[in-house]
Amino acid sequence: MFTGLIQSLGEVARRSARGTGARLTIAAPELARAPWTLGESIAVNGVCLTLIEGVGTEFSADLSAETLARTALGGLRPGHPVNLERALKMGEPLGGHLVSGHVDGVATVARLEREGEGRRLTIEIPHELTRYVAHKGSLCVDGVSLTVNGIEGAQVHFAIVPHTLSATTLGALAAGDPVNIEVDLIARYLERLTYRI
Repeated sequence: MFTGLIQSLGEVARRSARGTGARLTIAAPELARAPWTLGESIAVNGVCLTLIEGVGTEFSADLSAETLARTALGGLRPGHPVNLERALKMGEPLGGHLVSGHVDGVATVARLEREGEGRRLTIEIPHELTRYVAHKGSLCVDGVSLTVNGIEGAQVHFAIVPHTLSATTLGALAAGDPVNIEVDLIARYLERLTYRI
């Protein structure tokens, strides 16, 4: 479980093919201040990955064919910056919202416009996910917990504050870029609870 509050930026160091999947190695000097634990969960651009090796300031994780097909991680190459968050520990403050790291889909950046010292981000989400998005609700975008400022059809709008621009990859987005999205966990469970067989 994660919060959507990015702990540090990392960078893709290496990527290699592994059968139908891939192995991703991330340089993460800030995260490496705490020891790596084999099997721990780390969110990379919002995708929960399992650490299979941690050496020095780098860690590696395997991407399954399913992960490559359903997230934007397939487009990552060496040099790409990524948002990183280690799993939440019991007793730690929940500053964002509950994020599982199980991506629901890939959205496309429509616009990133200057708005005072911040930016206004608009993304186009898959139509089937619009029912989970509510005005002033939460949506996880590339691992970042964001508050929905508006939704028009499949376009979702956010106000990005200067701190988020500098502490995440969101400030470098451009129109057409793919981003991982995860809808609010509570909305998913509410839908299931009200589903009639």
